[in-house]
This record gives sequence, C-alpha cells and structure tokens, in this order.
Amino acid sequence: MFENDVADGDRRNSLHRHWSSRFTFILAVTGSAVGLGNIWKFPYIAGQNGGGAFVLVYLFFVFLVGMPVMMSEILIGRRGRRNPVATMKLLGEEEGGASQWRYLGYLAIVCSMLILSYYSFIAGWALSYVYESVSGTFVDASIAEVTATYQGFASNWVATAIAHTLFMATTVALVARGVKRGLEWAVRLMVPALVGLMILLLVFSINTGYFSAGVEFLLAPNFSELSWSGVLIALGQAFFTLSIGIGAVMAYGAYLPQETSIPGTAAVVVCADTVIALLAGLIVFPIVFANGLDPAEGPGLVFMTLPSAFGQMSGGILYAAVFFLLLSFAAWTSAFSLMEPSVAWVVERFNRSRVEAAVIIGFLIWLMGFGSVLSFSVLSGFKFYKGTIYENIDHLTSNILLPIGGFFIVVFAGWVMCRNSTAEELGGVGPAYSVWRFLARYVAPVAIVVVFLQTSGLL
Repeated sequence: MFENDVADGDRRNSLHRHWSSRFTFILAVTGSAVGLGNIWKFPYIAGQNGGGAFVLVYLFFVFLVGMPVMMSEILIGRRGRRNPVATMKLLGEEEGGASQWRYLGYLAIVCSMLILSYYSFIAGWALSYVYESVSGTFVDASIAEVTATYQGFASNWVATAIAHTLFMATTVALVARGVKRGLEWAVRLMVPALVGLMILLLVFSINTGYFSAGVEFLLAPNFSELSWSGVLIALGQAFFTLSIGIGAVMAYGAYLPQETSIPGTAAVVVCADTVIALLAGLIVFPIVFANGLDPAEGPGLVFMTLPSAFGQMSGGILYAAVFFLLLSFAAWTSAFSLMEPSVAWVVERFNRSRVEAAVIIGFLIWLMGFGSVLSFSVLSGFKFYKGTIYENIDHLTSNILLPIGGFFIVVFAGWVMCRNSTAEELGGVGPAYSVWRFLARYVAPVAIVVVFLQTSGLL
C-alpha cells in the first residue's frame, strides 16, 4: 500500500502489525519519552527554579498541555493506521478534504531524522564512557582531568564517528526487525533494564550520606526562587519531554490495538516519564554533593562532573559503568521511535522491505550525523547563525520544527477532525472527553505558541 493508494477497507489495519499489548505500547512510548534530557536537564532546571515548586508547576503543565497533545498524536496515528505522511493525507481528506495536511507528516519525518542525527552522536559518547569507566579512566580523576578526557574525545572525530556508527548500526538492526521481533523485543528488555539500573544507582546515592541534600535541592518547594522565567521553562519542559510533535508517537499509535484506552495509556506514560526524571535527580545530586561539586546541566553534568564524582568514591567505577549503560539504554529507546516514522514511510510509499527501509534511512541519518560529529573537531570553527552545524540543527529542531509540529497536530485533532471521530478513538463522549477537547482546542495551542516565543527569545 502506498500513501496515494489506500483502500477504504484497509484504513483501520496497520501494515506493520500491532503492539501485542497495552503494556508493551506503554513501554515503547515511555522509552521514547525518556531520553538524555530526563537525566541531564530536568533535575538541574528543577533544582535551580524552586525545586518542588518547579515540579508542581511542571506537573500542572504536563497534564494541561503535554498529555492532551500526546493523546491527540496517538489518536491521529491509530485513526490513520499509516506512516505520518499517509495518515495526515488520509485523515485530512476524510475529515476536511485537505490532502495538504500530509506536509505536516513530512515535517515530522524531517524533524525526527535531524534530531536522531545529533542524538546518535551524543549517545555514542555514552557508549564510549561505558568502556572508559570499566577501564579505570576516571579513578581518582579530577574535574580538570575528566574535562580533558571529554574534550580530547569530542575533538577526535574518528573516535566519535566510530561511536556514532556503532550506535546507529545497533538502532538500524533492531528497527529493521519490525514491530514484534524488533521494537517490542528491544523495549521489553531495555525499559525494565533502565528502571532496574536506576534503582541500583538510587541505592548507591542513598548510601552517599547526602541523599537528604539531594532531595531538598530537587523537591523542597521554594516559591521565592520560581520566577516567571522559571514558569515558562516548566511549560517548555512539559512540552518537550514527551517526544510529541515529531511523528514518533503518531507512528507508534498506528500500531495500537483499537480496544486500548488512549487517555489511560497516555496518563501512565506521562506519570512514568515524570517519575523517571525525578529518580534521575535523586540519583545525580547526592553523588554530586557528596564530592563537593556544583550541579550542572547538559553534557557538562554527564560527561565531566559525574565521572569525576564516581571516580572519587568506593565502588564508583562499577556504578559509573552502570550509569552510562543506563544513559545508552535511554538513548536507544528514544532512537527507535525517532527512526520509526521515516522507516514506515519508506516501507509504505516505495513498497520496500522493512530491512531495506531501515538501512536506507539509517544510512541517511548516519551521514547527516557527521555534521554534528565534525562540529566538535575539524569544523568547530565553521559557524553561522546560531553557531556550529550541531548548534544550528539543535536550534532548528527544538525551537522551531518541534513546536510547529506539536501545534498543528493538536489543532488538527481539536479543530479539523470531527467530534465523532475523536470521540470514537477516545472512548466516547463524556466528562473526560470534554476536558480533552477543551484543552486541545483552546489551551494547548496557546501554550505551544508561548513555548515557541519563549524558546525563540521573543518572550
């Protein structure tokens, strides 16, 4: 079946089979949502913006904005049962006669491929740090020494290219196996393993003697430190954390059995994503404080501060390896969902096998990834607009394409799709449906515009 040749009788049958259970779908979407940002961004911005006060505002926004958009994307995916391009074309014609909605599907595919192109290269660092941890590189290493290791690795384009290639090759191999033998097998293994590794690291953090300091930094509500800027950051994090707006959830939703409740499933995913982000903070900050280090955000926290902290502690090397394995699993489960929209499109549009599609898309993403790989080495001096190639891709996807995608997805579900269609997917008309419809039509679109203005520096 091609996007231009979808028979009426086939509209509710996915070409890629269905998830075997609601639980597997929850694992898959949770794995998609839980990524590097949960571990290196959320804990830090929560601690710096009022701790528990920020968390409360974040939870308010994640249910007010994030969950309605996620529900919208899942229901669109399940309604269309195709890749994002074909789904948007089919439903656009079915609901309002506008096949031009397919361009939203193309935007989602381009955005997800661009994100994975630099995500893979950073995830490759995490894989490399598993080896560095086991080999003892971080034993008794100071921040300066670990920073030198990080900078040396980042500037060595051959080493980073190998790590990038290894990560992408593994991702392609699993995505190529399909929904049942590839994606399901991977998320059933990696998501529980991720949670298990987090529990192991949490026990380690509790035994540092600084667990209460970490809890206070992350969770103690301090509304005096929560500024208007912090509120906007909480809104942005609530939107960005769930992997919405890039077609990944739509592609996964296409494989969701019809009898599965979308509202209940989305609520579980949102809660799981939040719990994992909070757990990450409860793991990271006691370790940082136990070593008298300052909490940081982003790669600095993960690839410089934490390795030094682990290296100073008894048994820390083993736990460092566990931590970077955890980071790798989080990256892989996100990578699968980022590849799925484009792979499904190639399979359906060009009648290719799943293996062929995964190899073609994987190769293109791998090739695009060299823009980011070289941004830290031979092309570090090549800067335009927002900086290096990596910085421009990050800015384009995070600040422009992703909010645009999320905005039009929720507008399509709330305003273009008829009430009967959305009610059928969400379990019928009732109080819960009315709440979703109000949020999807009026609250979420306005909130996403605010996010766009905030990330663009216009607000």
